[in-house]
Amino acid sequence: MTSWRVPSAGPCSRRPALPAIPVIGNAIARIFSGNSAFGTKSLWLLCFEHDRRRGLADNRRRPSAGRAGATAGQPAARRRREARRRRFRPLLWLKRGTQGLAALVVIALIGWTVVFYSYAPSLPEARELWQNPPQPGLTFLASDGEVLARRGVFQARIVTLDEISPYLIDAVLATEDRRFYRHFGVDLRGTARAFFANLRAGSVVQGGSTITQQLAKNLFLTHERSYDRKLQELILAIWLETRLTKDDILTLYLNRVYFGGGAYGVEAAAQRYFGRSAAELSLAESALIAGLLKAPSRLNPVANLDAAHGRARIVLEAMVADGRISRAQAQAAARDPALPVRYGEAGIAGWFLDWAARDLPEGWEERGTNLVVETTLDRALQSLAMDVVRRTLDGPGREANVGQAAVVILDREGRVRAMVGGSGYREAPFNRAADARRQPGSAFKHVIYLAALQDRWRPQMRVVDGPINVGGYRPTNYDNAFQGEMTLADAFARSRNTVPVLLLEDIGRQRVISTARLLGIQSPLPADASLALGTGETSLLQLTGSYMPFINGGRFQPPFGLVRVTTDSGRLLAEHRSDLGAPFLDAAVVRQMQSLFEAVVSRGTGRAADPGDRWVGGKTGTSQGWRDAWFIGFSHDLVIGIWAGNDDNTPMQRVTGGGLPARMFAEIMRQTPAPASSVPLPETQVATAPRPSTPASAPRDEGGDVLDRIINWLARNTSPPNVPDSSRH
Repeated sequence: MTSWRVPSAGPCSRRPALPAIPVIGNAIARIFSGNSAFGTKSLWLLCFEHDRRRGLADNRRRPSAGRAGATAGQPAARRRREARRRRFRPLLWLKRGTQGLAALVVIALIGWTVVFYSYAPSLPEARELWQNPPQPGLTFLASDGEVLARRGVFQARIVTLDEISPYLIDAVLATEDRRFYRHFGVDLRGTARAFFANLRAGSVVQGGSTITQQLAKNLFLTHERSYDRKLQELILAIWLETRLTKDDILTLYLNRVYFGGGAYGVEAAAQRYFGRSAAELSLAESALIAGLLKAPSRLNPVANLDAAHGRARIVLEAMVADGRISRAQAQAAARDPALPVRYGEAGIAGWFLDWAARDLPEGWEERGTNLVVETTLDRALQSLAMDVVRRTLDGPGREANVGQAAVVILDREGRVRAMVGGSGYREAPFNRAADARRQPGSAFKHVIYLAALQDRWRPQMRVVDGPINVGGYRPTNYDNAFQGEMTLADAFARSRNTVPVLLLEDIGRQRVISTARLLGIQSPLPADASLALGTGETSLLQLTGSYMPFINGGRFQPPFGLVRVTTDSGRLLAEHRSDLGAPFLDAAVVRQMQSLFEAVVSRGTGRAADPGDRWVGGKTGTSQGWRDAWFIGFSHDLVIGIWAGNDDNTPMQRVTGGGLPARMFAEIMRQTPAPASSVPLPETQVATAPRPSTPASAPRDEGGDVLDRIINWLARNTSPPNVPDSSRH
């Protein structure tokens, strides 16, 4: 390396040297021009050129010998070096400043690298960003094929900008990032504005994030608000801008961002809220969807339509301010706001969807694809049942201290056509139709009578409604009276409590429990005398299903809600095959049971259930203490089960199954189409059957000769003290 020596200078070097300024300026320009051939050596050449010019000036201004006497004693070479040092001190500082600037750049690059690898997560290849994660969603279809609801994470295919409505793109840009195409991933204006807003508030209250930053957050980060996460967001945004084009970033953002209701991406949001593709969205629909980005859950139009419309109007104003639409367009869209398709049905059918989803194929979430689920739900019947429940609870139910009610409607083959689990799904999502276990009271008596008819009893046989005592259990009747001798049919119609206890002890408790199992009642049942009066808890769904064999010829199939499950591409995953099989009930027994149910409505405790335009039958039930009121009834093609009560098991104000539930049944039945044919009714002839001294069918459990003892006891006209019954009527 060549060694450069700086010549000495005289004492006049302290004076300004204006002629050197052009040379210095030219040198500085060359230094910062990036010319590698011009470096430190050139800087020293600059110094020599400056010295040459200053030397000429010094010769012209050299002091006289008299004035130089003060320095005559110093060596001439040393004096020249000191003078030169003083003259070139500014240039030396310039040299050192240049070297310092280069060092700072190196340090900044090292610092950036350290910060990047400290804060940035493991970054994928750019092509991996376009791959959708396996997050399958469910599309439920009603029985008519219309979309009933969508649930779960719903992520449609990735769509390009050409497949998205220009209104939606403009709405997103106008509200989320107006300068998207003019910044490098970070909007310094927005960041500064957010910084000072947060500084004034003393916490992070404003984001100021660009679309690129939001995409970085959605892809890599959590939603925590902190300065550390903000720094990560800035770093990742710059990384994305270096790897992707602006259009790619916007496309990824619109396909990955969350729009509420389980919908990720604009295509999924358009399908979920409006039942159409993102390319077909109108201005009003686009404004509503773009508005969801501020608060997807709170502004969900299904849950809060007014708030969603309010936000959509703000989006329209932003589009006008940004010059993307005219004032007239915004006003027209605001006057006719977008409405989600079939608004509110998901809320009405929520209980049914919760219950039906339990039967989805095991491991469906791991298939990584959206599923289409065809269901049995009838939208008209569901809306009707929900409306009847709401009006009843808001009116007479409120006056009678009835807090909740539930409805189940089945067809002849066990399809669940409607299921209402309470007063409102959003307020009360617990499914009282399928999951609540309550005492059915007298609504369970059909099991006792069916088991008796399958044995040796007939509706025309005469029995005695009188006081009995079975191991200390002494049931009474609703009216605290006994009506003496009557037919079995009358005892069923009037819901007398002593007769089913007598039948239970005659035919055997285990036989009754077995009959209940055949009818689909799978909940635990007590093996004691109270079983006859419905003290074993069960669900409304199971109890309603147990009446189904009486309208389909004596066959049973568990109630079901799923018909078919396919992928969104049409591949079949599961299908319900209805197979009622052979009847397990004799046709004559079915007709006899129909006559008993008909008597309840025509002349018994269920007269309020008569719709007046068709044949119906059913049974009332009221549990002890007015805590549960039931009516289960049917026509030719439908079985309808209704329950009313309170979640905390507090008593109602003397509400019986023959009251509110029976009237709800009649109201629902009157608003359904009358069947083309009616159930044939058997000829009912009252015959007197002699009471045997020894039962033809002895009790099949530990009761032994209970019936004989009861008959002898009744003959002696002995009246034990009354004990409150467990079932009213």
